[in-house]
Amino acid sequence: MTAESKSIQSLPGEVKSEKGREWGKIALIAAVVTYLAMVLLLPTLYVFIGAFSRGIGPFFATLIDPDFTQALRLTAMAVGIAVPFNVVFGLCAAWVIARRRFRGRTLLLSIIDLPFSISPIVAGLMLVSLYGRNGLLGPLLQSLDIRIIFSFPGIALATMLGGMPFVAREVIPVLEEVGTQEEEAAKTLGAGEWQTFWRVTLPSIRWALLYGIILTTARAMGEYGAIAVVSSNLIGRTQTLTLYVEGAYRNYDSQSAFAASVVLAGLAGVTLVIKEVFERRIRIKDEEV
Repeated sequence: MTAESKSIQSLPGEVKSEKGREWGKIALIAAVVTYLAMVLLLPTLYVFIGAFSRGIGPFFATLIDPDFTQALRLTAMAVGIAVPFNVVFGLCAAWVIARRRFRGRTLLLSIIDLPFSISPIVAGLMLVSLYGRNGLLGPLLQSLDIRIIFSFPGIALATMLGGMPFVAREVIPVLEEVGTQEEEAAKTLGAGEWQTFWRVTLPSIRWALLYGIILTTARAMGEYGAIAVVSSNLIGRTQTLTLYVEGAYRNYDSQSAFAASVVLAGLAGVTLVIKEVFERRIRIKDEEV
């Protein structure tokens, strides 16, 4: 039997196998699209429909409601405090973990990852057990007339705790991958610590840092569980935007709950747009260099 005849005999089998792969690809794409639609796209669409189901007037009426504006202001304040603290902490922790080898390094990594693994409700209880009236530091804080739990400092702490690991976890692998050769070369040429960080280290980790900041901001805006525990959820006083959504929905004011949810989704969209703008500007700058 010649090679040509063997090829002709095996052709139907190959065509059948190719069709099987095509059907498998289509089935996999259909499964992914269906999963995304059922878990993410359709619920998101339903929220937007609910927000505008009574027209645009009630939607804007929710946005100028004093309770909503106070919740938005409190959320913005918590995010404005939590994100800078977490960025500084994440950079410091990433540098120490990536550049130093010391006993307890693995334990430190595990501790930084704790907010990923523990429930936000438990995180809130941890803060209460430490800073609450009957907590470990309760008597000291009372003697100093400082109130943390059931007030804004507790909300800020809960927001910081939830977003703590993101910057460190994004930056550590990049720092380990780029190594220390360029930093050592810069120092050999006379660059100081700050110059080395600003001109050598930061350009190497900028993408990881940017993603870390975005994730930290998104988590801070959407934090609910820990804040629900440490705040008293007083309308107009200690109610953040996520608590406002939950409270409005529980009070059968679904239109206001959906409208506030749309605002949260819009803020997340703005964050992604800012990320895209930064990416393009940095990419253009790199191409010019």
